[in-house]
Amino acid sequence: MSLGDIAGLIAAIAFVLLVGALAIPLFKLGRVMDEARTSLAQITEHTLPVIDEAAQTITSTNGQIAKVDTVTTAVAEVSTNVSAMTSLVAATVGAPLIKVAAFSLAVRGLFGKAEKK
Repeated sequence: MSLGDIAGLIAAIAFVLLVGALAIPLFKLGRVMDEARTSLAQITEHTLPVIDEAAQTITSTNGQIAKVDTVTTAVAEVSTNVSAMTSLVAATVGAPLIKVAAFSLAVRGLFGKAEKK
Protein backbone atom coordinates (compact mmCIF):
# COMPACT_ATOMS: atom_id res chain seq x y z
CA MET A 1 0.00 0.00 0.00
CA SER A 2 1.27 3.32 -0.96
CA LEU A 3 1.07 6.53 0.92
CA GLY A 4 -1.69 7.80 -1.42
CA ASP A 5 -3.79 4.68 -0.74
CA ILE A 6 -3.48 5.16 3.04
CA ALA A 7 -4.42 8.83 2.72
CA GLY A 8 -7.44 7.87 0.57
CA LEU A 9 -8.46 5.24 3.11
CA ILE A 10 -8.18 7.75 5.98
CA ALA A 11 -10.19 10.30 3.97
CA ALA A 12 -12.89 7.68 3.23
CA ILE A 13 -13.11 6.68 6.91
CA ALA A 14 -13.31 10.35 7.94
CA PHE A 15 -16.06 10.91 5.38
CA VAL A 16 -18.03 7.90 6.70
CA LEU A 17 -17.66 9.21 10.27
CA LEU A 18 -18.78 12.67 9.16
CA VAL A 19 -21.83 11.23 7.38
CA GLY A 20 -22.63 9.15 10.49
CA ALA A 21 -22.27 12.20 12.74
CA LEU A 22 -24.61 14.20 10.49
CA ALA A 23 -27.13 11.37 10.18
CA ILE A 24 -27.89 11.29 13.94
CA PRO A 25 -29.20 14.90 14.11
CA LEU A 26 -31.17 14.34 10.90
CA PHE A 27 -32.89 11.29 12.42
CA LYS A 28 -33.64 13.27 15.58
CA LEU A 29 -34.98 16.14 13.49
CA GLY A 30 -37.21 13.67 11.66
CA ARG A 31 -38.63 12.44 14.99
CA VAL A 32 -39.23 16.04 16.11
CA MET A 33 -41.08 16.75 12.88
CA ASP A 34 -43.21 13.62 13.35
CA GLU A 35 -44.11 14.70 16.91
CA ALA A 36 -44.91 18.21 15.70
CA ARG A 37 -47.20 16.80 13.01
CA THR A 38 -48.92 14.55 15.57
CA SER A 39 -49.35 17.44 18.01
CA LEU A 40 -50.76 19.67 15.29
CA ALA A 41 -53.22 16.96 14.28
CA GLN A 42 -54.38 16.59 17.92
CA ILE A 43 -54.71 20.35 18.37
CA THR A 44 -56.76 20.57 15.18
CA GLU A 45 -58.91 17.64 16.28
CA HIS A 46 -59.72 19.30 19.61
CA THR A 47 -59.94 22.88 18.36
CA LEU A 48 -62.45 22.46 15.54
CA PRO A 49 -65.33 21.32 17.81
CA VAL A 50 -64.65 24.28 20.13
CA ILE A 51 -64.79 26.66 17.17
CA ASP A 52 -68.06 25.08 16.00
CA GLU A 53 -69.57 25.46 19.50
CA ALA A 54 -68.42 29.08 19.66
CA ALA A 55 -70.07 29.78 16.30
CA GLN A 56 -73.33 28.21 17.52
CA THR A 57 -73.16 30.25 20.74
CA ILE A 58 -72.59 33.46 18.80
CA THR A 59 -75.52 32.67 16.50
CA SER A 60 -77.77 31.98 19.48
CA THR A 61 -76.59 35.15 21.22
CA ASN A 62 -77.34 37.23 18.12
CA GLY A 63 -80.87 35.81 18.08
CA GLN A 64 -81.36 36.70 21.74
CA ILE A 65 -80.00 40.21 21.17
CA ALA A 66 -82.52 40.68 18.34
CA LYS A 67 -85.31 39.63 20.72
CA VAL A 68 -84.06 42.01 23.42
CA ASP A 69 -83.92 44.80 20.84
CA THR A 70 -87.56 44.10 19.93
CA VAL A 71 -88.56 44.18 23.60
CA THR A 72 -86.61 47.39 24.19
CA THR A 73 -88.32 49.05 21.23
CA ALA A 74 -91.72 47.95 22.53
CA VAL A 75 -90.93 49.29 26.01
CA ALA A 76 -89.87 52.63 24.54
CA GLU A 77 -93.17 52.85 22.64
CA VAL A 78 -95.14 51.97 25.78
CA SER A 79 -93.25 54.61 27.73
CA THR A 80 -94.08 57.21 25.09
CA ASN A 81 -97.73 56.18 25.14
CA VAL A 82 -97.91 56.34 28.94
CA SER A 83 -96.33 59.79 28.90
CA ALA A 84 -98.88 61.00 26.33
CA MET A 85 -101.72 59.46 28.34
CA THR A 86 -100.50 61.13 31.53
CA SER A 87 -100.39 64.50 29.80
CA LEU A 88 -103.88 63.94 28.41
CA VAL A 89 -105.32 62.95 31.81
CA ALA A 90 -103.60 65.87 33.52
CA ALA A 91 -104.96 68.29 30.94
CA THR A 92 -108.46 66.79 30.98
CA VAL A 93 -108.99 66.03 34.66
CA GLY A 94 -106.42 68.28 36.33
CA ALA A 95 -108.05 71.65 35.71
CA PRO A 96 -111.55 70.56 36.87
CA LEU A 97 -110.08 68.91 39.97
CA ILE A 98 -108.28 72.13 40.86
CA LYS A 99 -111.55 74.03 40.46
CA VAL A 100 -113.44 71.50 42.64
CA ALA A 101 -110.71 71.72 45.29
CA ALA A 102 -110.84 75.51 45.26
CA PHE A 103 -114.64 75.42 45.47
CA SER A 104 -114.60 72.97 48.40
CA LEU A 105 -112.03 75.14 50.19
CA ALA A 106 -114.22 78.19 49.70
CA VAL A 107 -117.31 76.34 50.96
CA ARG A 108 -115.39 75.10 53.98
CA GLY A 109 -114.25 78.61 54.64
CA LEU A 110 -117.81 79.89 54.45
CA PHE A 111 -119.09 77.23 56.82
CA GLY A 112 -116.17 77.91 59.15
CA LYS A 113 -117.08 81.59 59.31
CA ALA A 114 -120.76 80.76 59.83
CA GLU A 115 -119.94 78.55 62.82
CA LYS A 116 -117.77 81.22 64.48
CA LYS A 117 -120.59 83.77 64.55
